[in-house]
Amino acid sequence: MYRSHNCGELNASNINTEVTLAGWVQKSRDKGFMNWVDLRDRYGITQLIFDESRTDKTVFELAKTLGREFVIQVKGTVIEREAKNKNIPTGEIEILVSELTILNSALTPPFTIEDETDGGEDIRMKYRYLDIRRNPVKNSLLFRHKVAMEVRKYLSDLDFCEVETPYLIKSTPEGARDFVVPSRMNEGQFYALPQSPQTFKQLLMVGGMDKYFQIVKCFRDEDLRADRQPEFTQIDCEMAFVEQEDILNVFEGLTRHLLKEIKGIEVEKFPRITYDYAMKTYGNDKPDIRFGMKFGELNEFAQHKEFPVFNSAELVVGIAVPGAGNYTRKEIDGLIDWVKRPQVGASGMVYVKCNEDGTYKSSVDKFYDNDDLANWAKATEANPGDMIFVLSGPANKTRAQLSALRMELATRLGLRNPEEFAPLWVVDFPLLELDEESGRYHAMHHPFTSPKPEDMALLETEPGKVRANAYDMVLNGNEIGGGSIRIHDKATQQLMFKYLGFTEEEAKAQFGFLMDAFQFGAPPHGGLAFGLDRLVAILGGQETIRDFIAFPKNNSGRDVMIDAPAAIDDTQLKELHIKIDAI
Repeated sequence: MYRSHNCGELNASNINTEVTLAGWVQKSRDKGFMNWVDLRDRYGITQLIFDESRTDKTVFELAKTLGREFVIQVKGTVIEREAKNKNIPTGEIEILVSELTILNSALTPPFTIEDETDGGEDIRMKYRYLDIRRNPVKNSLLFRHKVAMEVRKYLSDLDFCEVETPYLIKSTPEGARDFVVPSRMNEGQFYALPQSPQTFKQLLMVGGMDKYFQIVKCFRDEDLRADRQPEFTQIDCEMAFVEQEDILNVFEGLTRHLLKEIKGIEVEKFPRITYDYAMKTYGNDKPDIRFGMKFGELNEFAQHKEFPVFNSAELVVGIAVPGAGNYTRKEIDGLIDWVKRPQVGASGMVYVKCNEDGTYKSSVDKFYDNDDLANWAKATEANPGDMIFVLSGPANKTRAQLSALRMELATRLGLRNPEEFAPLWVVDFPLLELDEESGRYHAMHHPFTSPKPEDMALLETEPGKVRANAYDMVLNGNEIGGGSIRIHDKATQQLMFKYLGFTEEEAKAQFGFLMDAFQFGAPPHGGLAFGLDRLVAILGGQETIRDFIAFPKNNSGRDVMIDAPAAIDDTQLKELHIKIDAI
């Protein structure tokens, strides 16, 4: 065998034991008559010692040829280490080597295999297999495994059954663009890779599976925004004979279980807020509630004075920033420049300093007196020593801008503690949203989401006011899961397709298989999908998901390690009956 123990398990209780170890050379320290080598594997590091007076000469000389990342096997005796290292589990012992075998030599790696490496992101992605040897990435992948195992354990204990669904499916208009896969055996026809297993999990409910889950890859060929991947992993779940409350209870329980088992944290409170409240109070539908800075709408107190910018605005809204009353003019101007960036898009910003003596100093003192500004402070819940920042303009755009500022200020003020967890549910989403360019309504979630029964009549008259039987779980300002009660009868599904602009022929061509299934006794059902990559990153205290994915893509959707996507040769194109137009 290559090893009797791993490099992280030996300690003082093993002294005088004969052992065999294998791994990578982390580093060596050659003192001439004595040579120490740190041997590393997935489990840890063990120090090896080659002693001129105690080690066979051939072995001693061979040890001098070892370079970083050489793969070696050693046999020897566990002895007590003279200079102990209390920072590692094996720090009390070392191995006096009697036999050394070089299993594989190695080139000098392009970056150091250390926790703090000298490799930039691009080169680490090119040599990802080396990057995985570093503790931060290795531990992130082990952490992901631990989370996935706890998910499987929790759901299996509740009688959920894990079922695999196909990766080669039919392209359907559900939101983002599909990745398409040509079929050699069916000339001119294409499969699509699933954006989610949505229709299949509904068909499993029709099939009587009752409780389904799957940790599954999903694919979306969309422009990559920050920290997105073209392929991602979902914890996909569906349940039959349930209402919204049943689903919220199960997955609130799963989240509580993960926080306890993974982080040792008990979280009892999962607040529930409506979509409308989230947008008015935080400016987005995935609010971070670890801190305050709730929006205060100021139209009543800021308009009809003499300030034309506010008078012409659909919305005037502000936030109180705790303890920011001592910001310098340079700091304030810096924030004004920040909101004017194209990524945020504000045309300017008004500020109000809340002085300790109860007075106010603002950039619009010419138009508003102390009583006016006191009303602003009351509306934004500002205290003495705080600063109020105010934006104005079209309502939706202005809320989004102020939301971006709120998150930026919270980051600068250290209010987003990665070891603090504040989950909540957002419910009562709109069923439909209007695309201003096309003038058509689109499903905010997907076409299979059930409307609130009490809002059905509004579909004919005010479709934009119909609420969905949908819900999102938010954790620390990130949507980690979302789902809905599904439509389970053909008539309602046909009605939904009608309001989404499908003709009967289009609906039948795209989703006829699902509507046919509904005619054979579909139970009421609903579900939820968690984004595993994002969930694991948040539980791991990180903002980015890449280090929790073994082989991620870059911001252009490329795998720079294997150089994909790539062209295929003419023979393959001919077999697939595909012709590439010159660009």
